Amino acid sequence: MNQSTITIDVNLDENKIPHQISWNATQSNSAEPQDAKAMMISFWDGKEKAALRIDLWTKEMMVDEMADFYYQTLMTMADTFERATHQKELVGDMKSFAKDFFTKFKKSQEQ
Repeated sequence: MNQSTITIDVNLDENKIPHQISWNATQSNSAEPQDAKAMMISFWDGKEKAALRIDLWTKEMMVDEMADFYYQTLMTMADTFERATHQKELVGDMKSFAKDFFTKFKKSQEQ
């Protein structure tokens, strides 16, 4: 059985706010750690039937980048849900919500 290790390093400033996020995986194509401005990790605790989450972002993450990050994350979550459940109608609803969310965000930035 293969095993891959994912390492995430978060450097905090004096107020314990993320200053830098970097990650690397043992089976990645890149030998060097990759920088990131934000991250979302979710784990499913089957025993407790609860989602466990870690959401972090650096001070450099701009609001428009955060909206784009959420839009892309929602779309890929929908793709994952489709692969896992084959619920095409629900996936369509999820993607429709994501598109509506991003459209509303962009309009809010024009004002």
